[in-house]
Amino acid sequence: MKKIELGRFASRIKLKKITLIILIANAALAILSAICLAVCFSFPGRLQSQLAAERWTGASELRFEQLSCFMSESDSLNMDNIYEFRYKLGKKLTEASLEAPENGALFNDAWSAFGKVKVFGDHGNAECSVIAVGGDYFFFHPLKLLSGSYISEDDLMGDRVLLDRELAWRLFGGTDLQGMTVTIDNIPYVVAGVVEREVDFASKKAYGDGGAGMYMSYSAYSALTAGEESAGAPVDCYEIVMPQPVEDFAEGLLKENFAIGSGEIINNSGRFTFGEIFGIIKQFGTRSMHTTSVIYPYWENAARCLGDWCALFMLLAIIFGVSPLACAFVVLMILLIRLKDYLADNVPEWTVGAIDRARKKRYSVSHKTALPAGKQDELKGDSEHVKGLLHEGTDSGSGSTHV
Repeated sequence: MKKIELGRFASRIKLKKITLIILIANAALAILSAICLAVCFSFPGRLQSQLAAERWTGASELRFEQLSCFMSESDSLNMDNIYEFRYKLGKKLTEASLEAPENGALFNDAWSAFGKVKVFGDHGNAECSVIAVGGDYFFFHPLKLLSGSYISEDDLMGDRVLLDRELAWRLFGGTDLQGMTVTIDNIPYVVAGVVEREVDFASKKAYGDGGAGMYMSYSAYSALTAGEESAGAPVDCYEIVMPQPVEDFAEGLLKENFAIGSGEIINNSGRFTFGEIFGIIKQFGTRSMHTTSVIYPYWENAARCLGDWCALFMLLAIIFGVSPLACAFVVLMILLIRLKDYLADNVPEWTVGAIDRARKKRYSVSHKTALPAGKQDELKGDSEHVKGLLHEGTDSGSGSTHV
């Protein structure tokens, strides 16, 4: 007998150890799952180029959406198309009873074109990439200023340029260059300032070996590359923040009224939601297949890179969370079964009267008349019978006897 008892005791100790190990392992997995989800949803805040809607909304109660249009190589978008869309958009917003605040606007937009130029400075020259910008470009891309100021549509001459740090060092050997002059095709341009490009890992990877870069006004770049009499350089990217009073309102307006052609429209505001990230997981193996001639700018490639990382961490969170959730479900079912057994074995005596009264009330309401005397006696007899059984169970459990 002692050996059997010792064996049972050892089995219980072993079972407790196994249970403890399972609980610790599941707790660790739950923590890992939570960390993965936290990392997943912390990524979007790293890209300022995806947060224009939040900045534009401010304290407004109206919801806004940020959208981007990327043109294909086979389509040509120029300023006439943009002005036409702005006119149509203003009419549609008025029809939707949306009014701009005093001294404000309901939407903000920007456009850009990409190319390469050779630029000369006081200490050297460089072949650099150029982003020709129009509208409120630096609202959508608030790059850090190292010196000077941004360029904008308000510049009267349109002859100012903005250098990034690398180009500033190549041309002048420094970054405090406001008011200095660079030359492109024998045309002088004034340096408005110097900016620092994005430092997050996705933007660095997307920008790659793009080397030195420069920003100039879209009108100046069009005059430089295509002549002032032409329609201007083709616009490669159009970005807008606009109201979203109801679901899909902004994207629907853009699809119906913007000359996107075979290009692509992306909703920047909704791309890092749970549903969108989970959609990337479902697109595994096909997301990298690009069947259009759209060439994304580096900030869009950075956003897509972060989207892939978000999908990876969400997938890890799901994998790590399966076992803790299953374990929690099993524990909950066991507790519910035990609670049910406990309540079945420990029904308090006062509930008998409550049950009896509830039965009488239900019967009375259903028949809309008082219970017949015979029925009342029958219910009363049932109640007394149940009470007697409970008393017998209680007395037999305490060892008492009835005479």
